[in-house]
This record gives sequence, structure tokens and C-alpha cells, in this order.
Amino acid sequence: MPARYRAPRRGRSTFGNPMARIAGMRSLAQLYRHFGEVDAAGTSPLYERIAFALSESDEALRAIETAPARKRHPTVILAALHDLALAGRAPALAAAYAAADGDAAAGAAIDALLRMTDAVVANAVRRPHRAGETGRCAVLYPAIAEAARRAGADAIGLIDVGCSAGLNLNVDRVGITYDNGQSLGDPSSPVQLSSSFRGDRPIPTLAMPEVVARIGVDLDPVDVTDAAQARWLRACVWPDQPDRLARLEAELALAATVPPLLLRGDAVELLPDAFAQVPADALPVVTTTWALSRFSLESRLRFLHRLDEAATGRAVAWVSAEGVGVAPSIPTLGDRRASGHSIIGLAVFGQSALRAEAIGRCWSQGRLLAWLAES
Repeated sequence: MPARYRAPRRGRSTFGNPMARIAGMRSLAQLYRHFGEVDAAGTSPLYERIAFALSESDEALRAIETAPARKRHPTVILAALHDLALAGRAPALAAAYAAADGDAAAGAAIDALLRMTDAVVANAVRRPHRAGETGRCAVLYPAIAEAARRAGADAIGLIDVGCSAGLNLNVDRVGITYDNGQSLGDPSSPVQLSSSFRGDRPIPTLAMPEVVARIGVDLDPVDVTDAAQARWLRACVWPDQPDRLARLEAELALAATVPPLLLRGDAVELLPDAFAQVPADALPVVTTTWALSRFSLESRLRFLHRLDEAATGRAVAWVSAEGVGVAPSIPTLGDRRASGHSIIGLAVFGQSALRAEAIGRCWSQGRLLAWLAES
């Protein structure tokens, strides 16, 4: 185990533009301190302590600065360090995490970062940070079932855009309990989710039709059957959140039993290939959950056009959970952009016309849900 952590004395950088580097390091230090004070505080004592330690170490900040600017965020660097610990390359950090020792973890994190800067940066650059996915099923399940009801579908093919590891594609194979007493899905599934409910209109308790195709489209999808890629998903879970890790393990095991078809590349360009994988007698249901914000406005409109094109021979449904005003054609209900919640949208494309509706609101990526559509 490393020595108990003590913040190193601040020193002045001697290379590059000294004033610019000092200003940059101060800004980076503020970012890490804010992460410790706000994001990790009360949620992850380990990351709270490590973030403070990194913010106070000029050596650590200089190491982080070697990563591209967009890859310097605490969640990315901490995940890269966690991955090294899980891979057995930073045993002192792994031991500190296991012992929930914040001081030891802070010292071990700085030591690992300084000894293996290139490996940390390579991890951060090579792999995008992955947020939890399956919690979104509390939103997706009732919306997909409603889409199938409106289209009169007995079978569906799921196409998840921005799928990451494709965990959303198991939406029909999980159990979901809402705090108003309603439940959906499989009560015997190893993956059990919970969500809070707001409002007076109940969630429809429709059963989801048979899922006959599971296709994920992502610029950099994660293959859950690949050990290194699955380890990265674990690394993105904060080490002192055992409940989240246990749920992820169950999700990975469930996904590995029926691995989805993963298409790598631009979603707009690959949508026709994805539609081709859905049997002709099944309803294609495209899902986007906080994915379209990464698209330009032009790409969002082209995405909508692709859905319309695919509906020339059969109905196509689109279920979305996106920030207010992000999903084209989905009503905003008069809500303001960046209002802290998202709109659950349902659009059915047919030969006659597009029918698009806002069927709910949700907060915290599905942990709180309000249903608006009539049953």
C-alpha cells in the first residue's frame, strides 16, 4: 500500500508558455475540485478524495494535460485509472478501492497516473466514457409497447441508435418496478430495475410483443463478450458503488446470452442496413436515448428522413428520450430547453403521414417518469 496521501507542494511549470500553462492548470484544478465538491460529494467518497488530491497536485495536473482537452474530464481520467486497477496493472489502487480507503486511493491514483501516464491517456483517448444504460428501460419498455399497440404489431425488431453496449436491446428481458406499485417486464429476470413515478396518469401495462431482431448502431459499440471491452464498462462504474456494479454484472451476463448485432459507424448512414435486418412481418422500432444531442441539426433531420424513407413499404416506429427540443418533430409541450428533464417521444411513420407525440417526461435518465399519453 502507498504511503498516506499528502498533497504535494505546488511548483511552477518550466516548459512551454509559463503563464498560459499556469492558467490552464488552474482551470483544470478548478474542474477537479468542482467534481469533488459537487459531483462526487455524498455519492462517492473515494472519488471525492481522489478528485481533491488531483486538483492539488501540479505533477498530476501536468500528466492529465497530456490528454486531449476533451478527454481531461474527471469521469474519463478516473475511469481510465479504474480500468488499470481492474486489469491488475495498478494493484495498490485496486487494494485501496477494495478497502474503501480514500487517503490511500488518492495517493495510489496519483502514483499510477505519474507512472503510467501514457497508458492512462491511451485508455481515455481510445474509449469513450460509458454511462449506465439499462436504467433507461423503465422509460423504453412502456413506450415501445405503446408503439407496437398503435401499429398493431405482433413482433418487433429493435434498433438502438447510440447503443454503446446494446444493453437497452434487452428491454423486454428485464423486470421493472415503479414506486406507484406498477410493474412491467419479467419478474424472474436477473436484472431488476426500479423507477419513481410522478403524475396522475398511470403507465400502460401492455406486454411487449416478441422481439425478433436486436440491432445496435454506434460509432464505437461495445462487444460485451470481449473481456477488455466489458472491463471498460466496469471501469466506468465508480468503485464505491457496489449496487451499480452488481447490476452491471447482471446486465452483461444477460446481454451475453443473446448478443445483439452491432453495426459500427455513422447511424444515419447505417440505418438502411439496420432496417434490412428486421424481418418484413415485424415492426422496426428505432430507439434513441440521449443520443441525438451528439448529432448536428442537419444530421438529426437526415435521421428523420431515413425513418420516413424506411416507411415506404411498412410502418416504422421511433421511441425517443431526449432533451427538450432535441428530437425533431417531437412536441416540446411548451417546456424550455435545458430545463432539467427530457421528453419521451413516440413517432409512427406510415404510408399516410407521420404521427408524432410527446407521451411523457422523465428525469435522471429514467429514474423518475411522468406518463402523459392516454391509455
